[in-house]
Amino acid sequence: MIVVGAGPTGLTAALALRHHGLPVTLLEAEPHDRARPGSRALFVHGQTLRRLAAVSPAVADRIAGHGLLWRTRRTLHGGREVYRRSYPPPPPGRPPPFVSLRQVDTERFLLDACLDAGVDVRWGSPVTGVRADHDGVTVHTADRQWRAPFVVAADGARSAVRRALGVALRGPRPEGFHVVVDLADDPDDPVPPVRTLHYEHPAIGRRTVLQVPFAGGGQIDLQCRADDRPEDFATVEAARDWLPTVVPARYRDRILWVARYRFQQVVADRMVDATGRVLLAGEAAHLFPPFGARGMNSGIADAVAAAASIAAADGAGADPSAAVARYAEQRQRAAHHNRDAARAALRHLRPGPAMRLRQRCSAVLAPRVPALGRWLETAPYGPRSGPSAESKY
Repeated sequence: MIVVGAGPTGLTAALALRHHGLPVTLLEAEPHDRARPGSRALFVHGQTLRRLAAVSPAVADRIAGHGLLWRTRRTLHGGREVYRRSYPPPPPGRPPPFVSLRQVDTERFLLDACLDAGVDVRWGSPVTGVRADHDGVTVHTADRQWRAPFVVAADGARSAVRRALGVALRGPRPEGFHVVVDLADDPDDPVPPVRTLHYEHPAIGRRTVLQVPFAGGGQIDLQCRADDRPEDFATVEAARDWLPTVVPARYRDRILWVARYRFQQVVADRMVDATGRVLLAGEAAHLFPPFGARGMNSGIADAVAAAASIAAADGAGADPSAAVARYAEQRQRAAHHNRDAARAALRHLRPGPAMRLRQRCSAVLAPRVPALGRWLETAPYGPRSGPSAESKY
C-alpha cells in the first residue's frame, strides 16, 4: 500500500495499515530534515488518543506522556471573568481527556512508531502524477513510478493526488484572518496551565483573544477584524508591538512563530476516487478553522478508518467497492458535520450585530445565570456531538 504525505494523518494511516499487517510505502515530498515551524495543531482529543492506542498503544502513551493537560478554563468578556472551571487530574492509570503539544512532537512520535513498525518512508519524493484503475494505482514521482492496490492521499491542503484525480474542495472561504503566535516558556515563570478565552479584550481594540498552553510554551490566537491589515498583526515585528497588551511584556522576546490563517470550511466532493482505489484523508479532503481542534483530529480519524477499509477491501478480492464505500460515507458525513460546526463557531468568533448583542447581554447576566457563562465558554468551539460516536471528528 502507498500513503502520500508524512504529516499526522499520513503517518497515522501508515501505522494503522501496518497494524492490519499490510506492507506500506510512505511518500513525502519534503526532505527528511524538513523544518516544521510552529505549534500548528496542538490539541489532541481523548478520542484521538484512543484511536491511536488501538493501532499502537506505545505511540498513544508517548503523546499522552509528553503533552500538557491543562485543567482550568477561563472565559472573560470585556475584561471581566464570566466563566471558570477547574478539573481534577485523571485517576491513575486512566488516559487523559486530552493533551496539548506541538504538532512537530506528535509527528516525531508517530514517525518513530512507523519506523519501528516497518513502514518504508521515502523522503524527497513529490508526487507528479496518479493513475488509478480497477486493479490498483500507479503513482509517479520524479525518479520512478510506484504501483499499489490502494493509496491513501494525506498530502495536505495542496494535495497533488487530489488535483491529479480532479477532486474539488467545496464550501465557504470567507474573507478575514486570525493570527497565531507561539511563545516559548519563561523557565523562571512558565506559561500558566490555564486556557483563557477573552471576548472583546479591552487592551487590544476589543478583539477576541484565545490563550492556550502547550508542552513547553503557549499559543496566542488573535481574531482580527475585517478591516485589519496583515502587516499590522501577522508579522514577528507586529506581534512584538501588540503582545504586551495581552500577555506579560517579557514574552515579546520569546516569540517562536507567527502565522496567519483564514477561515476555510471546505470538503472534497468525494472521499474516494471512481475506482475505489484512492482514499482521501485529512487536509487533502477537508479544511476547517482550528477552533474545536477538528483539523488534525479529524485527519487521524480519517486515517484509522481508511486503513481499516483498505484492510477489509484487500481481503475482499477483485471488487473493493463495498469495502471502501463505508469509509466514503462515514468520513464525508463526519467532514460535513465538522464543517457545519466550524460555521456555527465562526458566528460567535466573528459576530454580527445581533450575536454581539447576545454575547454582551449574556456576559452581563452570567454572574446570576451561570448557564450563560458556560454558553460563552463553549459556543466558539461548535457542537461536539457528531452524527454518531463512530464518525465524531
